[in-house]
Formats: sequence, C-alpha cells, structure tokens
Amino acid sequence: MTEVSAAPLPRRRRIKSRVLRRFMAHKPAMVGAAIVLAFILIAVAAPLIAPYEPTAADWAAVRKPPSAAHWFGTDELGRDVFSRVIYGARASLMAGVISVAIAFVIGVPFGMIAGYVGGAVDTVAMRVIDAFLAIPFLILAIALAAFLGPSLTNAMIAIGISTAPVFARVARGQTMVVKVEEYIEASHAIGTGNAAILARHVFINITPQLVVQATLAIATAIIAEAALAFLGLGQQPPAPSWGSMLNAASSSLSIAPWTAIWPGLAIFLTVLGFNLLGDGLQDAMDVKA
Repeated sequence: MTEVSAAPLPRRRRIKSRVLRRFMAHKPAMVGAAIVLAFILIAVAAPLIAPYEPTAADWAAVRKPPSAAHWFGTDELGRDVFSRVIYGARASLMAGVISVAIAFVIGVPFGMIAGYVGGAVDTVAMRVIDAFLAIPFLILAIALAAFLGPSLTNAMIAIGISTAPVFARVARGQTMVVKVEEYIEASHAIGTGNAAILARHVFINITPQLVVQATLAIATAIIAEAALAFLGLGQQPPAPSWGSMLNAASSSLSIAPWTAIWPGLAIFLTVLGFNLLGDGLQDAMDVKA
C-alpha cells in the first residue's frame, strides 16, 4: 500500500518559508528571540562569565552596593550577586524547559488519543482534564512540590504535572480538527493503522500549535519555579536560584535593594522574552492571517 503524505512536499516547503518570513518580520518576536538566546548563552557560559564562585562567601563584603569589584553588589553573606544571577539562569531555564518537556510527554499523547478516539474515552478524559484545570496552577504545583519534597528536580516534576492538562486540552482540540481532513480519511482507506496515523499525520500537523504552547508554557514554568524557590520548595541553598535570591533579599529590601532588583529583573526579562517569542510564533503560524 502507498502511504499518504500529510501534505505535499512543495506545499509544506512553501508554508515553512512563509512562516519563517512572517516570523522574521515580527519585530517583537525577534526581540524576544534575542532575549531568550542571550539568557541561554549566559547560562551555558556561566563559568566563563561569572567573576566569582556563586556560593563563595566574603564576610568582609556583606551587603556592599554595586561597585567596580561587584557589579550587582553583594548579598547577606558577601556573595557576588552578579555571579549568582548568572548561575541562577541555569536553574530557571532548566526548570522551564524540563518541566514543559514533562508536561508535553504526559499531556500530548493523552489529549491526542482522547480527541482521535472520541466517544466515552474522550468524555472520561475531558472530565479528568477539567478536574485538574479546576485547581489553580500554582496551588497544584505547590501542593505537589511539598508532597515530593524540596528540590529543583521535584519542583520540575510538580510544574510538569501541573502543566500537562493544558497540553492535553490543546492536543485534543487540534486532533479533533485534523482527524476529519481528507488525507486522514485516505490513510484509513488504504489500511493505515491508527497508531501510524496518529504518529505520522496527526502529530506532525498539530506540532506548530504545540510548539507555540510550549514556548508560552516555559515562561509560566520559570515564574512557577521562582515562586517555589521563594517558598523553599525549589532549588535549595546555597545553589543560586532567582526565586531563592528574592526570598533571601526580602528581609533586607530597605538596606540592600539591589539584592532583589537584579534577580527580579532577570525573571522579568526572561519571561518577557519567551512571551514575545511565543506571540510571534503564534502570529507567524496563523494561517488565517
């Protein structure tokens, strides 16, 4: 039997070229991409950029304001804030990417099967998804992180499980749209199995929407990781994390505001970058526009 292609190659190439042109012309998206790329490079090259060890205390330089020796000042233990912000990018980006990957692996197959099979399977699956979505995202993440125990790994698992219902709902909705297309019916007609159709046709065609959702979800996951670290449920001291840095700075805002300004600004810029990037991808992939 001849396999039915999800879309003719020339047409798919034209669509990709059009999406790329629209994305490159989207100025806010390019700004977001530049911000995200900058933070990724900072996280990767942290040992080369950071002037001090992020956990090295200096009791002679406690809560020193920004200076030539310490660009972002020092914290309550005399640690260089600039170095800790740089190394903190690793924890935040890793938490954002890995937790979204966990949500993707759990939620997408669940939603695809529910949307493709339909009937009672879809009804039960949607009730489960609705039950999870009825719980505020951050509350569910905090409860799971507290149950699993305080650590960055457990925080990523908690955020991933809390985000999975969103991916399941998106995957289900897109699958229901794709499964009635003519090429899906043609695949059925030539005897292609359901598993092959889901993997080769449905998943490929819903991937753009999932990529957009993943980009936006990373921003939410970074905020969630910072919140968990602020509550002591994420990255554990003395390892640097933007959330734990804000927690430590909360007791000395009046005398050392720089200890909160820089990690807070890092969170703001990273989340802004991913949101701009996600919005740009969404606009570029909008076939109706």
